[in-house]
Amino acid sequence: MSRSRVRYPAVAGLFYERDPESLRKRIEWCFKHELGPGAIPTVEKGPRRIIGLVSPHAGYVYSGPVAAHSYSALARDGKPDVVVILGPNHTGLGSGVSIVDRGVWRTPLGDVEIDSDLAKRIVKNSDVISVDELAHEHEHSIEVQLPFLQYVFGSDFRFVPICMMLQIRDTCISVGSAIARALKGLNAVIIASTDFTHYEPHDAALSKDLKVLKAIESLDPDLMLKLVDSIPVSMCGPGPVATMLYAAKELGAEKATILKYATSGDVTRDKFSVVGYGSVKVERGQ
Repeated sequence: MSRSRVRYPAVAGLFYERDPESLRKRIEWCFKHELGPGAIPTVEKGPRRIIGLVSPHAGYVYSGPVAAHSYSALARDGKPDVVVILGPNHTGLGSGVSIVDRGVWRTPLGDVEIDSDLAKRIVKNSDVISVDELAHEHEHSIEVQLPFLQYVFGSDFRFVPICMMLQIRDTCISVGSAIARALKGLNAVIIASTDFTHYEPHDAALSKDLKVLKAIESLDPDLMLKLVDSIPVSMCGPGPVATMLYAAKELGAEKATILKYATSGDVTRDKFSVVGYGSVKVERGQ
């Protein structure tokens, strides 16, 4: 695979620090924060039971401590060889479900190589996924997961980015199955990037989001999608989460655990209008 194609960071200096040392300090702040796991994790050999994660994607000062719970759990579980990151499309650019199948993504902490062979297998397995870089050029939901992964594991892993504008059930099932078939036998994890309720009072966000999180914890993507529509919940990434759950169940997932929930109001102490953030791990059986 040619390594000459570079996707430069779109939100460095906005969602997270542009300077590498400042970024490392911010990530450490996230791990040590009172809303975070409380300590910087060490990578363990681990059982590698985690198949999927849910992680937020706001500015690190707001959602980073919650995201740190997912990456702390992954560090204890052991290092994956490849990571598939699913994120919603906030920009409206590109195709309905967009994948990048070559090159590297650059962050202030270095370059991460796309697993070209895996990306091409995923595309081959589904007729709804397009190879399309435009959707990814300015999108932050996938990008903000990479510095956490790099801090924990270095750049010694490969990844595949999938950006979802179409988030209906049939699309999620198709993409989830395509991912699962491509990942069978690999040491991999699927990260679903999402925030939950947007710009509502803290108590309302908490009530709504916990219902959705309980459906995720029950490994029930159908129920989760129904709740998002019926309550309704202004969650930006129900499609990535449902897709991850469909794929994880096909790969043998038997258990999901809510690691942390908090809102931006827990950070800023302004609870009038908040955004909800959740971290969840999805694991295969013993």
